Amino acid sequence: MADAAVTPAGDRPVAAAVHRLNHAVLFVRDADAAGRFYCEQLGFTVVHRMAGRAAFLRASGSTNDHDLGLFSVGDGAAPRSPHGIGLYHLAWQVDTVEQLALLQQRLGAAGALVGMSDHGVSRSLYAVDPDGNEFEVMWAVPRDLWPDSPGVGPLDLAADLARHRGVSTLNQLTVSAG
Repeated sequence: MADAAVTPAGDRPVAAAVHRLNHAVLFVRDADAAGRFYCEQLGFTVVHRMAGRAAFLRASGSTNDHDLGLFSVGDGAAPRSPHGIGLYHLAWQVDTVEQLALLQQRLGAAGALVGMSDHGVSRSLYAVDPDGNEFEVMWAVPRDLWPDSPGVGPLDLAADLARHRGVSTLNQLTVSAG
């Protein structure tokens, strides 16, 4: 029923569809500690903090009020269940492959990096925060190089750095209205 129209009182039918993800919210044991992790590892900034209860973070260059909300649930919270029902991961995009390489080093040094993949249309790092919430940091391959059928393979970041150094792709997925 995704194509069903919604008709506000007295108006023409309007198609309902979301445009993008505005923000994500995670339950964590300690919002202050999780906030420090996301700021130190991924460059977020704290835009609002409710001492000991919540932190609201904004990604670099974002125009959102916040991109990530963190709510404390305490040290007694049950651990995340791998492959259980619920959110698998969030994906954060970087602008250049050089930024992805820097984050590979930073996340690796922090002991947070758990995987890396080449998806054809993107290059991805996978990491976990202190509470075990998995996230992806990805760089989009230039659109004209996208394969006809994306897949998953091993990441060769050195080859991508040699081929795509200085290539900005952050805004290539933006769809203009009109």
